[in-house]
Amino acid sequence: MNAIVVIIPAFNEENAIGHVIREIPEIVSEVIVVNNNSNDNTILVAQKAGATVLTENKKGYGYACLKGLDYLAQKENKPDIVVFLDGDYSDYPEELTKIIAPILDDNIDFVIGARVPWLREQHAMTPQQIFGNWLATFLMKLFFKAKFTDLGPFRAIKYQKLLALKMEDKTYGWTVEMQLKVLKHKMTYLEIPVRYKNRIGVSKVSGTVKGTVMAGFKIIGWIFKYTFK
Repeated sequence: MNAIVVIIPAFNEENAIGHVIREIPEIVSEVIVVNNNSNDNTILVAQKAGATVLTENKKGYGYACLKGLDYLAQKENKPDIVVFLDGDYSDYPEELTKIIAPILDDNIDFVIGARVPWLREQHAMTPQQIFGNWLATFLMKLFFKAKFTDLGPFRAIKYQKLLALKMEDKTYGWTVEMQLKVLKHKMTYLEIPVRYKNRIGVSKVSGTVKGTVMAGFKIIGWIFKYTFK
């Protein structure tokens, strides 16, 4: 039996996080919510829904994910698969079974839930998100012959493969860093189309001008770092 854990970075997601946790399939052995300096009831709601709650006061998506990995490193029993999922309820947590299936059935190392247009609610992704995803994946195809079409945050990876990536980005570049390092290490990967709906609340990244600009710089920066290093 493969041990599967889910890591959910969460900043002020009290209205969404309970829904996310409750809809995660029972095959998951532990749901880890990393409270990223929230000032609402995210912690209490997540705990009530049955999650393990950690706190990372340094704000940043990467900081939260790294906190989750630090926690796993301290556990005696390590997972086989780590799934990353956002806490805003824009994904469909029950589709986790689709995302891990290629790992379990075909020994794929890394799987992304691709937010394809035909399964995406209208306005679920902002124009800047759509353009940013297109540009990043276009550049990865151009420079690395990658087949990625999305930087979707709903993703699964073998735990040992994740450790080999030596992830380091602290903020907006976490997803693209992972994909670039998967390419660099010549790991096997696959995209699975998933549904995507309008999130609960306002995006902390694409919902602000600052967040959009900073995320764009981070993503492009990581791509050119790997292109010219």
